[in-house]
Amino acid sequence: METYVQPVGPFDLVVFGATGDLAQRKVLPALYRRFRAGQISESAQIIGAARAQMDAPAFRAQVAGGIAAHVPADQQDADSLARFLGRVFFCPIDASSDRGWKALVTRIRPAVGHVYYFSVGPELFGDLARQLYAHGIADPACRIVVEKPFGHDLASARQLNATLARHFEERQIFRIDHYLGKETVQNLMAVRFGNMLFEPLWKAQYVDHIQITVAESGGVAGRGDYYDRAGAMRDMVQNHMMQLLCLIAMEPPHCFDADALRDEKLKVIRALEPVQPGDIVRGQYTAGERPGYAEDAAVGNSDTESFIALKVKISNWRWKGTPFYLRTGKRLKARSSEVAITFRDPPHSIFGKQPGQRSNVLVIRLQPNEGIKLKVTVKEPGPGGMRLVEVPLDMSFARALGSAHVLPDAYERLIMDLLRGDQTLFMRGDEVEAAWAWTDPVIAAWQDGPAPDLYAPGSAGPEAAMELMRRDRRRWREIKP
Repeated sequence: METYVQPVGPFDLVVFGATGDLAQRKVLPALYRRFRAGQISESAQIIGAARAQMDAPAFRAQVAGGIAAHVPADQQDADSLARFLGRVFFCPIDASSDRGWKALVTRIRPAVGHVYYFSVGPELFGDLARQLYAHGIADPACRIVVEKPFGHDLASARQLNATLARHFEERQIFRIDHYLGKETVQNLMAVRFGNMLFEPLWKAQYVDHIQITVAESGGVAGRGDYYDRAGAMRDMVQNHMMQLLCLIAMEPPHCFDADALRDEKLKVIRALEPVQPGDIVRGQYTAGERPGYAEDAAVGNSDTESFIALKVKISNWRWKGTPFYLRTGKRLKARSSEVAITFRDPPHSIFGKQPGQRSNVLVIRLQPNEGIKLKVTVKEPGPGGMRLVEVPLDMSFARALGSAHVLPDAYERLIMDLLRGDQTLFMRGDEVEAAWAWTDPVIAAWQDGPAPDLYAPGSAGPEAAMELMRRDRRRWREIKP
């Protein structure tokens, strides 16, 4: 299967915070891969901006090191790297003063598209926006990208939205959530709305329950300062898992358009019922062969959760009576992210009770080994009567698309959409605020409650999370690598 590559026009992309971890690990390697694939032309200009005092050759050497470390060796070559680095420049800049801005203004070209990537903390968003306008390089057609965390709660999210709105229109603001760039996440929409097979069954009448799992085998080492202020609820549920929930539960938009899609996601968030205290489990990993949470986060005693599981209900006609179970955590038994839609049993079994008969389950695997699997009941081959067994109808993307087809990294897709001005996979301001409006009461409810339940590293989380499912006569799917 051949991949169609659609090049983008000439642009100037300024990456603020270009010497930081995110830019070096994700943003700049993603730009290189798209350049090597032919989607970014030789006329593009990528400008790093940061407080670090270095010249362009030193920055290019840093970028080359990041590409070598974070791009697979078979996707690198000396010629494309040299040509890419020839389009990379650097300007030492201070967001809160005028230092370095004149050099950046000189570097920006007037006749191309302008994109400004805020790969910095949200406390600098206002300063950067103000400086871009003060120096005349924030034209009405330019775009800005902001990374999560987009606020710490509803009040701070509103403040950030207001800060950006003073300088930019909503159509210019791209709030990035890298989960929406994953190929399999986008396939949630293709599976639902591109196949008559599934959409008629995508409702409470036919769906028993839905599980969303984002399990990580690593701990919080290296991110302790941020993570201990955020926790699993703010770090994962409010944004990444909320977006997955919306894509699964939303009504069909009238077209594949940014605002049409985001209108339907917003309706889902506003239809979420308040979470009951008994429907939340918080956990924190203990020490084992590796350090526990307190050691990884370097904070001593802490009540921050590294695991959370919750039962979510949606009050609308489509989903009333079908629970959504969300689960995410650090230092679990494997790195695995999936969405599992479990359908209801047939109203009557002509085969009687058989151990091989199971509910149909549609599993959408996000990482690793992206793919889609539908578990169905069939007859076991051989004589001796009608014996039923469960088998998977399995589509691994790697097998289906061929070994030569390399799935792009999430940042590659999102950056290309950014350069084209397509906001479909980016969050809108009212969507972010609605998510915080639902999340804040959940967090507030446990502020004076018990500490998180402890769980062993390499497990599936605390025992209380298992009980959350058992009381509903259900069970979590096994976390598999």
